Amino acid sequence: MLRLCRVLERLHACTEASASNRHWTRVAELSVRFSSTKAAPRFRRMDYQDAVCTLNTLQTNASALEQVKRERGHPQLQLQAMRGFLQRAGLKVEELDRLNIIHVTGTKGKGSTCAFTEQILRKYGFRTGFYSSPHLVQVRERIRINGLPIGKELFTKYFWQVYGRLEETKDAQISSMPAYFRFLTILAFHVFLQEKVDLAVIEVGIGGAYDCTNIIRRPWVCGISSLGIDHTSILGDTIEKIAWQKGGIFKLGVPAFTVKQPDGPMKVLQERAEEIGLILCPDLEEYESEGSLSLGLTGHHQRSNASLALQLSHTWLQRHFLTDPASSSPVEFSGVSSAPVIQPSPAMIKGLAETEWPGRNQTLQHSPVTYFLDGAHTTRSMLACVRWFNEVTPQHERNAGGSVVRVLLFNATGERDCAAMLKLLVPCHFDFAVFCPNITEAIATCNADQQNFNVSVENMLSRCLDNQQSWRVLNGQEEKPEAELLIRGGLPLVAERHTDTLVFPCILSALQWISQGRDSVLSDPNKCVIPVKPSINTKAAPLREAVSIHVLITGSLHLVGGALKHLDPSLNS
Repeated sequence: MLRLCRVLERLHACTEASASNRHWTRVAELSVRFSSTKAAPRFRRMDYQDAVCTLNTLQTNASALEQVKRERGHPQLQLQAMRGFLQRAGLKVEELDRLNIIHVTGTKGKGSTCAFTEQILRKYGFRTGFYSSPHLVQVRERIRINGLPIGKELFTKYFWQVYGRLEETKDAQISSMPAYFRFLTILAFHVFLQEKVDLAVIEVGIGGAYDCTNIIRRPWVCGISSLGIDHTSILGDTIEKIAWQKGGIFKLGVPAFTVKQPDGPMKVLQERAEEIGLILCPDLEEYESEGSLSLGLTGHHQRSNASLALQLSHTWLQRHFLTDPASSSPVEFSGVSSAPVIQPSPAMIKGLAETEWPGRNQTLQHSPVTYFLDGAHTTRSMLACVRWFNEVTPQHERNAGGSVVRVLLFNATGERDCAAMLKLLVPCHFDFAVFCPNITEAIATCNADQQNFNVSVENMLSRCLDNQQSWRVLNGQEEKPEAELLIRGGLPLVAERHTDTLVFPCILSALQWISQGRDSVLSDPNKCVIPVKPSINTKAAPLREAVSIHVLITGSLHLVGGALKHLDPSLNS
């Protein structure tokens, strides 16, 4: 058995704090009755961490989990339940029409598409709202105004307005609270209405047809990015079943765009859009008659996302009467219309070039350590990640002017096929493969923004050990019978079975070992240095001797977010 007690104590410290929060929240709200979310209840404590810890209780709310289990057999009940929660929060579905929504789904690239689209429309001077998931470092990243996460004070203010109203409307018959993602979706709608955005770009959570964002009645335009296999227990085990779910966001009278898809899912999307028509985006090259378009997001796969964003923003602008209708009419092709090849405006060109979307094809240079971060978590997105990594690293290695050590830092969650993703990474020729769970720090104060109570620490570490074994098998390595322990002292002890594969109990311990004191950000005296056995430090000699260290961090956006928490201090403010 792995010795996990101390990590569990640390991780559950916030659980106890959250239980206390529930107590004082209920006591305080009893004294304040209000009929509208526009009036904030006066809780005794209303700081940001209190709000986030209280939000986290919705991850494991027993009644909410039971409700979700019941609804899985009757997916249509999910939207019915969401409408009920929205009403209890003091909002009406009809009010969402005022948000002039762009609704986007897909398996790969939907977040990037939304980021491109939002940036383009912001360049036209519109006040934008942007709802996405998951967050990397702080939960308020999910709800953005004009490209920036809402401030802590604003998040806290609106959180208690919505939470208080939902608490107030509980009774003997209705005792449930919305689960975590549902609550944040309601909160995002409330924030965008209160902040009077000109438009809201809404990224679907999972699927489309029964995703809680699909209570939107009248988006202005919707889009589907590249499809693949993911969330099979919820969406189905074939890409055609997944396509059916994604096509559920189509609405009568609303233009529906898609990037090129394989024949099977494209046929399904076409059938789902039979009454409204489906519009196929052109390749980005077709827009580039007067020069190549520069994209702020690197990677070849971003080109289809950019094309979809151009069509979504152009269509939204047409409806807003800021641009003239395209001169060319769509051409019918196998029941699918081809989108007109528009001439990108200066605002569109600038928007594409200046789009930033952390954690996706991102490079951080902390000389002599370079971090390549990409939250790829499906086999298709991992293929794109490997292609990007192989494109960008040669130049960095030439610039190093000496020996370079390559390190993989990997973790994956849920039902993902980790072995399939790791197999794609083998040709990258890493000198070390390091595995850790999505725990930011094993010795730390409570970090509520990145807590996940839906999976146990035992499960997370077991997955890391399985990934380590998969990597060794994929590389044809013999298993060493004896096990060494990486961490000494009071931390959980995790077995290490080969010199080039290691498992650490948290992200910080993994990063500190990889960097070997050569990254000044990780050497900050405010960061606890986690003790490692001398024998393991001996194995790190190549890391200390190399001119440069190149680290690919991938497999999970949560892993990437935990790494960014340590590598980019500005994200913690």
